[in-house]
Amino acid sequence: MKTRFLLCLVLILAGLTLIQSCGSRQKTPVIGLLMDQFNVERWSQDTTYFIKAVNELHGKVICKVANGDPQKQLDQAKELIGKKVNVLVIVPVDLDKAADIVNMAHRASVPTISYDRLIQNSFLDYYISFDNVKVGELQADYIRKRLEKGNIALIGGPVSDPNSAYLRFGQLGILQPYLENGDIRIVYDKWVDAWTFEEGYKKAVDCLNNNKVDAIIAGNDLLARGAIKALEEKGLAGKVLVAGQDADTEACENIIKGIQTVSIYKPIEDIAGNAAKLAIDLATGVPVVNATITTNNGFRKVPSFLLTPTLVNKGNIGLQVKTGGKK
Repeated sequence: MKTRFLLCLVLILAGLTLIQSCGSRQKTPVIGLLMDQFNVERWSQDTTYFIKAVNELHGKVICKVANGDPQKQLDQAKELIGKKVNVLVIVPVDLDKAADIVNMAHRASVPTISYDRLIQNSFLDYYISFDNVKVGELQADYIRKRLEKGNIALIGGPVSDPNSAYLRFGQLGILQPYLENGDIRIVYDKWVDAWTFEEGYKKAVDCLNNNKVDAIIAGNDLLARGAIKALEEKGLAGKVLVAGQDADTEACENIIKGIQTVSIYKPIEDIAGNAAKLAIDLATGVPVVNATITTNNGFRKVPSFLLTPTLVNKGNIGLQVKTGGKK
């Protein structure tokens, strides 16, 4: 009888130990990362830093790349939701069509974070980006100070991307007093269809064939690179001021060479790290208390994190970039 009692006691204690062990073992948070494509240097960096940051926070990332196809991105979202990811972080291909992803995730109780591009007309949980109005202000203010007087061409990003409008708002906010007193004239103001080198080149050729310009403010460094090619063909590279944004490797080389004047650096580690922390907090139920501003996406005011960009020119670039041999 005593032996049976002791055996039962051992089994009970073993069962309690097993229950406590299972209860204390925390499930690894799984974050779904939906990328648009890697057509711009920074997107591979965003992906690398984001995955690294999530891993350091003891989470796991499942990453899918849509290669510019909005339907493919929707299918990838369905797959990740089916795999029971805890949070979706999305760099949307199409800002309107990506609303279907957000709404589908919302129905499945999966929180969504729109990364750098604001998904429109949806119950988006959070938005993280840089202050794109400030980016435009930094571009325009630097060019204005260097130029003092003259003709400026504006080559903006796609109208389908709200960031393009934020950039233009910032640029014009700085330039407006100088437009009014006649010191500066905007002789060309066009939007591209896509964030590509080819679009920047095409718009710059059109501009230069019809106008004398002293400066070009482009939406990003790819567009600026297209403009620089058009300037080179006219023998004007280094003579016309050129602004871009992203401070990618080739832009930094061009700044050192003197054929690009300025770029705006958006610290990728900062946005990726902040997005990773936000995603892990949402996945683990930690309250998010520092999203103190909102951005209207047409459906709701989305709690937002807008990080501060930095101006990069030849004087502060602080990089030893090999400029020879790369075309």
